[in-house]
Amino acid sequence: MRRADGYTPSAHTDAPSRTPPDLKPMMLLNRVGDLLSTRNVPHALIGAAALAVRGIARSTFDIDLLTTDSRVLGENWWLPLAVDDVTVDVRRGDADDPLAGVVRITRPGKRPVDVVVGRHAWQARAVARAERMGGGPPVVSALDLILLKLYAGGAQDIWDVRELLRQPGAEGLATAIDAELTTLPEPMRAAWSDVGR
Repeated sequence: MRRADGYTPSAHTDAPSRTPPDLKPMMLLNRVGDLLSTRNVPHALIGAAALAVRGIARSTFDIDLLTTDSRVLGENWWLPLAVDDVTVDVRRGDADDPLAGVVRITRPGKRPVDVVVGRHAWQARAVARAERMGGGPPVVSALDLILLKLYAGGAQDIWDVRELLRQPGAEGLATAIDAELTTLPEPMRAAWSDVGR
């Protein structure tokens, strides 16, 4: 899936890592999450960090949050973070982009945080169904993480889906995915076929 900034979160080709990323010291992530929460912007952890929370670790550098609230694409929305060497880069997607936009927040010595702004009702449902798992941001459910991976559709995403389906407690996920996919875009159904269950 091409993002508004040309960066593809699922295109990491890093080999799987046995050590999950340590989310506790990520002060930048905490600051971003606090601002989103204070301004009532529903959001959820996605990508490799969400995989790590669910027991699947692979190396990654940035942290991805999903929202469908396009207010975050406003020029002045992030001003409270624009201090202490924090840089905010807002990129809006064009009409053909699968995303409404991406906001990349960086600070020297910290992992970048990307706020991915989705366009679709099913993505909003994924955020609404996100689960609190400890003191960090809400995390999309395993079902919704799989749907997001199918939407991205890359080779690494298919590998991630297979790993999620092998996790303890994944029984019944395939049936739930089949039901969800009946109303979702055809490329997602094609990617599901590629999983080869």
